[in-house]
Amino acid sequence: MTCNFIDLLGYAASATIVLSFALKKVNQIRVINSIGCLLFVIYGILTPAYPVAVANGAIIAINVYYLFKQKKK
Repeated sequence: MTCNFIDLLGYAASATIVLSFALKKVNQIRVINSIGCLLFVIYGILTPAYPVAVANGAIIAINVYYLFKQKKK
């Protein structure tokens, strides 16, 4: 079994998402999760799997919204 760049990108995205759930601080979870989601957006565009890209793009937007909302407090 060989992995190409796109496969490795998908695995990296998955690992990053899983890592985000191992964290305790909400802001750290949102940042790491957003990085994983960004990798999934790129993966979804390259595959192409547009529903994956759109869903993860929406999650990034939600994470960024709450990060900025938290920062204003």
